[in-house]
Amino acid sequence: MDSFDLNSLVRPSVSVMKPYSSARDEFTDFDQEMVFLDANENPFDTGVNRYPDPQQGKLKELLARRKGVSTVNLLLGNGSDEVLDLIFRAFCNPSKDNIISLPPTYGMYKVLCATNDVENREVLLNSDFQPDISAILETVDADTKLIFFCSPNNPTGNLIDPAKIIQVLEQFNGLVVIDEAYIDFAAAESWVSQLSNFPNLIVTQTLSKAYGMAGIRLGLAFASSEIIAILNKIKPPYNVNELTQRSAYDRVAQLDQVDREVDAILDNRERLISALKNIDFVTEIFPSDANFVLARVDNANKRYDQLIQKGIVVRNRSTQPLCENTLRFTVGTSEENIILINALNSI
Repeated sequence: MDSFDLNSLVRPSVSVMKPYSSARDEFTDFDQEMVFLDANENPFDTGVNRYPDPQQGKLKELLARRKGVSTVNLLLGNGSDEVLDLIFRAFCNPSKDNIISLPPTYGMYKVLCATNDVENREVLLNSDFQPDISAILETVDADTKLIFFCSPNNPTGNLIDPAKIIQVLEQFNGLVVIDEAYIDFAAAESWVSQLSNFPNLIVTQTLSKAYGMAGIRLGLAFASSEIIAILNKIKPPYNVNELTQRSAYDRVAQLDQVDREVDAILDNRERLISALKNIDFVTEIFPSDANFVLARVDNANKRYDQLIQKGIVVRNRSTQPLCENTLRFTVGTSEENIILINALNSI
């Protein structure tokens, strides 16, 4: 994209700012045996009395190797929600700029628009839950900074057609954010592999799903080194705490175990889909590339309440566009799957 100019997208106040420099930014050799008297920490060892590495160097190196990128193409955040918020704050001028989201989709895009006083222009997906590229590009104006694709999409579970995303990447001079929270469950290559081809591409991922680390809150952003440098300017100095860094490192190092768990989830997903086909009140089952299945039922409110009475919590997505009378079933363990299927059959 010859016409893409990153500098023109950055908020002027962010462009000229100097980032905060913490004590651990100035002295970075954490492996040396030193007497640390620079950061006003409590000197008594509790295991967490020292500030964490503000750039998460050890963890980033492991993740970068796993994802096939350089550490300069990677930003870590306190969950994907912080990563997404940083993107808004770096590139969207409050009360002026707008973004485009594609409902039904992840609800935080809309929340972050309200939080950052940015207009959210919604372009509905079509009946196959695929984007209308003509409608998206017609919605773009001079103040459109970001377009969000969630792929695999939440709550529908499907991958977005790559050809459609490429159309937008090639024709839109703003930033295209692809949210890949569920990519580890899909039989598709991550868009991280395309960073060198599209300077306006940002990919976000998380350790909450396939890696089973929702409780530690760790999100990832992949982009050009120039975009990552801008996000690093505005991130809080110690946004990923020490316990999160340790836990994430240990888990990412167990890639074989993660792969086994993903395989088990995929197997249980297929078993759940097969069982749903035999439930009388299930009227439609949508294809899934994620760790959940969206199904249309005769009466979502009624069926949700019946499952609650049996001790099972699913997600009623009926308030979302194009999702009338739908329930979203997260794929559980084999034992949880059996409990769910038995409950569905009994009601």
